Amino acid sequence: MSARSALRVVGDALITAGLVVALFAVYEVFYTGVYTGHAQARLRHALDQQWASAPKRGVLATRGAPALGDGVAILYLPRLGAHYAKVIVEGVQVADLRKGPGHYPGSALPGQVGNFVVSGHRTTYGAPFGSLNRLRVHDPIVLETRDAWYVYRVTSQRIVSPTAIDVTDPVPDRPGARARQALLTFTTCHPRYSARQRLVVFAVLDSTRPRSAGVPQVSAG
Repeated sequence: MSARSALRVVGDALITAGLVVALFAVYEVFYTGVYTGHAQARLRHALDQQWASAPKRGVLATRGAPALGDGVAILYLPRLGAHYAKVIVEGVQVADLRKGPGHYPGSALPGQVGNFVVSGHRTTYGAPFGSLNRLRVHDPIVLETRDAWYVYRVTSQRIVSPTAIDVTDPVPDRPGARARQALLTFTTCHPRYSARQRLVVFAVLDSTRPRSAGVPQVSAG
């Protein structure tokens, strides 16, 4: 084979490899986003039906954890725009996180004393936490549940290693400590397109109001 022919073969191979990479990127961003979009619509519809048919209860009504894969609450992040609304799903397994941000089973539920821990994708499956780094101290994090609106306020954020599981404890970074506040912790991969580290956002409950009272008026920053 001549040098020219060899170069042509190498060039064709590189073009083919480039096309494969491009198609994979399209799949990762577009297809997974479509999948999550459909899953979110189904979860939202299911929550709407459940909440509409549930008996009226007070804000502090005792509620058990939803079944794995079901919706827990609707998350709003005003800093990321008025359009941002994601159903948080119960569970953090692969299948759960493909539907949306996932609540760690066993951690506190919205409004409860303890740590409401939620993990989510940053680049694929709708990237619900793709812009989590944009949150600032004092920004509101709003959760809508069957009975109430809960407004948390961001207290801090930092980068940790994947082994730093203490951030998900009832009192972050204090294993065994007894929780005395209603806290919230978000976790996601860092940097983008890598699982080398974790971006963690911490927040504390600021206010609670009955769902029947209407949407709380909050703004970013």
